[in-house]
Amino acid sequence: MTKPKILVARRAPAVVIDKLTAHFDVDAVQGDGVLPPDELRARLQGKAGAWITGTERITAELLDACPDLKAVCTMSVGYNHIDLAACTARKVLVTNTPDVLTESTADFGFALLMATARRMSEGERLLRDGQWKSWSWDFLAGSDVHGATLGILGMGRIGQAIARRGRLGFGMQVIYHNRSRLPAEAESLMGARY
Repeated sequence: MTKPKILVARRAPAVVIDKLTAHFDVDAVQGDGVLPPDELRARLQGKAGAWITGTERITAELLDACPDLKAVCTMSVGYNHIDLAACTARKVLVTNTPDVLTESTADFGFALLMATARRMSEGERLLRDGQWKSWSWDFLAGSDVHGATLGILGMGRIGQAIARRGRLGFGMQVIYHNRSRLPAEAESLMGARY
């Protein structure tokens, strides 16, 4: 039996390619660059599926040029790079990876907040440049994070995850602005005030 052909549009871990190869005839791109639209269209010829990231655009024109395509799987939370109406009209299944990066992004955001408040990047540069010669009580003192007020603009999944870190991990007062107010129970869990 012939395996369905698929395109993996970006470099992927070998273990992923191995698992896919057990079920599909895989055309795997080895680089991390974005495939130009003409190359994406050419490589999708005869393919039943595409594994893409948020940088490959799936348009009605592309779908018309690739009539064998039955599934588009994007390794991204967002899917605004995919014309869902065109996929639906052509019965092309679309999948994404919701919530896969919420906690990681919140960790990174909170780490940046802490690094800024405590002047970590500045201190690291001084240390590497051999300029850290002595200490004084106000040298790179920075600002306290614990007990501070954390203001969040946009209280979606990532904003809420950052609020939890601030409130529960650092005793911060959390205030937020969002297009719409969160339910009272969500605000209570984060100690957040609209």
